[in-house]
Amino acid sequence: MTYDPTDLLIRFHDAINALDFATIDAFFTDEATYASGKIGAVEGKPAIMVAFRRYFDEYSDQVARDSLVETVSRNAARSVWHLEATSARTGERLVRDGEETITFDGAGRILKVEVTDYESA
Repeated sequence: MTYDPTDLLIRFHDAINALDFATIDAFFTDEATYASGKIGAVEGKPAIMVAFRRYFDEYSDQVARDSLVETVSRNAARSVWHLEATSARTGERLVRDGEETITFDGAGRILKVEVTDYESA
């Protein structure tokens, strides 16, 4: 099956912005990995979904926007993003800028997410 990895990344981010956990879950393969310098590596869809729910329980008002989305290979796309959110627990603002590369399997499901945060100036 052929797919456009850029389109899949955009649809994945749309599901995140809508807090559509059923769609987010459907994007991941069972053996997916999610790696971020902020949280470390999370392995397997169940653990990834726990991490997503935990994060959005605290930052339910997150607003994220992509400034760039591009295809980097036939099965991967990269985005550059900016997000802002408020901690429900502490009231502190969270502002992050970074990029992520998402690798998809042959069916267009996520195998790997690699997140890199940019350092604040």
